[in-house]
Amino acid sequence: MTIAAKSSTQIAERITEAMLARKLAPGTRLGEQQLAELFGVSRTQIREALTRLVTRGIVTVSARRGWYVIEPTPEDARAAFEARRVLELGLLRHARPISAEAIRALRLHVECEQAALEGDDVASRSFLLGDFHVCLCESFGNSLLADTLRDLTTRTTLTAMQYQSSHHARQSCAEHVGIVAALENGDLEQAEQLMHSHLCNVEAGLEESLQSGRGPLSPLQQALAPLNDHFDKQSFAISPQLKEF
Repeated sequence: MTIAAKSSTQIAERITEAMLARKLAPGTRLGEQQLAELFGVSRTQIREALTRLVTRGIVTVSARRGWYVIEPTPEDARAAFEARRVLELGLLRHARPISAEAIRALRLHVECEQAALEGDDVASRSFLLGDFHVCLCESFGNSLLADTLRDLTTRTTLTAMQYQSSHHARQSCAEHVGIVAALENGDLEQAEQLMHSHLCNVEAGLEESLQSGRGPLSPLQQALAPLNDHFDKQSFAISPQLKEF
């Protein structure tokens, strides 16, 4: 069964949405033939879509290995968070008061976040939490910044997947509610302060994960830990009486 998305732009956006929903993990191979069959299009269109994502920095390609979802390093993550702070805080600092219609759209968005938190649809929850920031940019009428922020948010989402960020979804949602309330009150300064705190909290959750060793090598690191870290090997020494057996 094919997926209803025909243009290379639509295909690129569908793949990006899957990353934001945590359905495509870092390092996932994106096979041209498989994608062509899924979307019911030619491999040429798939290559066009993937090339768009390479340009946006969320897919990588090599002649030997093919197309893959990026695997951000901790340094990549910190750079992405810094870029997000500059973009999102700058937007709020220089923005005009938001319209009532835009406030209604943002309130509906956080209501959808809250509903997703009550259910078991992790994909929708993850997508909505990331997409909130994109919707906020769009609410101020700046589609160029919204597109840029979508890619930065995708990068930080992939990093959180890879390094198991400890920042909780409910906390993010509550922080989004506070930002929308400040905007509704016309207090852009408070909205900026709340956004700064929110982004710092999300990044702090990632840093905590990195410092505790919960990265992609953590299971292997634990498996290869010296045995004497877990028990006294002397208790398993063979007694002289048993050696003859």
